[in-house]
Amino acid sequence: MSAANIGTKRIYAPAAPDDGHRVLIMRLWPRGIRKERVDAWLKELGPVPALLREFLDEHITWAQYVPRYLAGLERPEAQAAIAEVLRRAREGRVTLLCGCADETRCHRSLLRAYLLDSPSARPRSPRARAARRPARRRRA
Repeated sequence: MSAANIGTKRIYAPAAPDDGHRVLIMRLWPRGIRKERVDAWLKELGPVPALLREFLDEHITWAQYVPRYLAGLERPEAQAAIAEVLRRAREGRVTLLCGCADETRCHRSLLRAYLLDSPSARPRSPRARAARRPARRRRA
């Protein structure tokens, strides 16, 4: 799987044929969006409501938000959703969708970076696979 297999887009932007699997990663369904515009809704990949509220109300900064959002991705239900995104990305292109207007301060960009850094997202070279195999014992 390559970095080109996982993209991001605002849910309100028009759908394109090269979007591949369109995956909504918001807790609440966005207004005015028809269900047909999304292939999967993985709400567990959106920030938990308390964290989002703190950020939107400017009680925390972006720098404080980032590690807390990433820590939330370690929850078992988020890990199951991450596995689903990675499975889809192995089949073809995946576009992560969210309503945020500023992609540089949106969890969709954080999630994309997290997914691309995930051990299961990295392509394995034959040398790396061989290094993981236990050494064979030679008979004397």
